[in-house]
Amino acid sequence: MAGIADKLDKAYEGKSVEELADAPVAALQGLSDGDAEHLKAAFNIVTVRDLGTNKFFLWAEAIAKLAE
Repeated sequence: MAGIADKLDKAYEGKSVEELADAPVAALQGLSDGDAEHLKAAFNIVTVRDLGTNKFFLWAEAIAKLAE
């Protein structure tokens, strides 16, 4: 998984993609447990999969790409 390892906390490097998808969002480098609590409270986002499939984040990503 070249290119992904530097996006993760050390404890999650080497995990399978499936394990990463079900990992808590704090597994992503730069997201703290406090950030994870805010995401849960605001959007019911708990896992990396939840974050990656959240409709608001996907809409924002699509708009940003169209604006390029």
